Amino acid sequence: MKKLWDKGYDLNKTIESYTVGNDPILDKQLIYYDCIASIAHTKMLGKMGLLTKTEARYLVQELKHIIDLDKKGEFPIAQDQEDCHTAIEMFLTNSLGDVGKKIHTARSRNDQVLTALRLYYKDQINNINQLIEGLIYSISSFTSDHGNIQFPGYTHMQRAMPSSFDLWGTAFLDSMKDNLLLLDTVNKLVDQSPLGTAAGYGVPLNIDREFTAKELGFSSVQNNSVYTQFSRGKFEISVLHVLSQIMLDLNKIASDLILISMSEFGYVEIPDEFCTGSSIMPQKKTQMYWSYFGQSIMWFLHLSFKFHSLRQILYRDIIEISNSQKNQLCVDSQ
Repeated sequence: MKKLWDKGYDLNKTIESYTVGNDPILDKQLIYYDCIASIAHTKMLGKMGLLTKTEARYLVQELKHIIDLDKKGEFPIAQDQEDCHTAIEMFLTNSLGDVGKKIHTARSRNDQVLTALRLYYKDQINNINQLIEGLIYSISSFTSDHGNIQFPGYTHMQRAMPSSFDLWGTAFLDSMKDNLLLLDTVNKLVDQSPLGTAAGYGVPLNIDREFTAKELGFSSVQNNSVYTQFSRGKFEISVLHVLSQIMLDLNKIASDLILISMSEFGYVEIPDEFCTGSSIMPQKKTQMYWSYFGQSIMWFLHLSFKFHSLRQILYRDIIEISNSQKNQLCVDSQ
């Protein structure tokens, strides 16, 4: 199968396997976003006279067909296609012939994937925002029902001063409200359209970037094409930083609940459905999943260190950071 970047020679299979990685699996999350970005791009090409009205209409029609197939789970990405962008373009070419190839006019896979990722991030950030608001409501209900219950406050694992579930719960209310502010800030970062910057140096054609930005719901256009490309990774790290702050707070909640649910404390009881057990100790209830929060913070630090060691060009490492970002956003949304 011919690749979008094909140069007429066979690639070493080990190099190909490393280059492709698990993109065909992860990119299934981007099919919808790549298609809606391609629809906006197609409309812009038609508006600028780079496509005929008929060509634009056929391309939009087929892109919508891909979205429908993807919803049914009937749009696979083959390993030799590498990613969703290639799979989509090949589908269009098979359906429409040379017209399908015209979707790549005035666009590189660089700004194509960056646009799809930004759209994906915006949706996931919105989902996480709603989840935090739901958590704020739950904590507020908890403190309203149980806030007057007092228990010892601890420092250095020793009893220190009187505390209460109101004081404990509202601490996390305040922290989650701050997290909403952080999410809003990082959303403003990713809410800039990169479409039209190509591989970092723009395109020698008259295109309308404001049009595609408006079509896709971006608040603004990211103007400098070089910065647009090396902001890939920078913006991901910013999103991950905010997620790590949320996970930090969730880890504190989980750690506190695990501690005060121990029989030595007995202030709360964790419902059975959130606990596993032991094959040899019948009395034991284990909050195994709750330990995940702390691990996620270490994972963020690992990715942040990896990104900060890179220079101002595209590396496979940046692609891996973006892929890890997709995974993390999915986990956090669940």
